[in-house]
Amino acid sequence: MVLLVLLQINVLRGARAIALVAAVTNHFAHPIPGLGIALPIFVPGLATAVVVLPLSRRRAAPLAYVGGNVGTPIGAGLLNPGKVDGLGAPIASIGGAGPFDGIFLAGLIAELLAGLTGRAGR
Repeated sequence: MVLLVLLQINVLRGARAIALVAAVTNHFAHPIPGLGIALPIFVPGLATAVVVLPLSRRRAAPLAYVGGNVGTPIGAGLLNPGKVDGLGAPIASIGGAGPFDGIFLAGLIAELLAGLTGRAGR
C-alpha cells in the first residue's frame, strides 16, 4: 500500500516526509526499563501534520499516510538500537501506548487532511 501511495506522490517528497517524521519521533522516543521504547501518543500525528503541509498541500493526505506510517516505526524503533541494550527486557518492543497509537493517529490526520484539502491523493 505504501509503495502505491509513493507512486502517486513525488517520491522525494515522500522520502522527506518519512525522514522528518522519523527524526521527530526519534527525538521524543525514550526507553522504559523492562518494557521497551515509549513515545508520547500525539507526537507522530502532530509531527506528521506539521511536516507534510509545507511539503505539499495538494498531496497532504497521501504524504501524511506515508510519513506517519513509515516514519514513526523507523524513528521510534529502528533508530534506537543503543537505547534497547539497557532496557533489561527479553525482547525489544515499540508497541503499546505510544508508537502504534501514534501511527493510528497519523492515519486519522491523513484522513482529516484529505477532507480539508478536498483531495484524496488525486
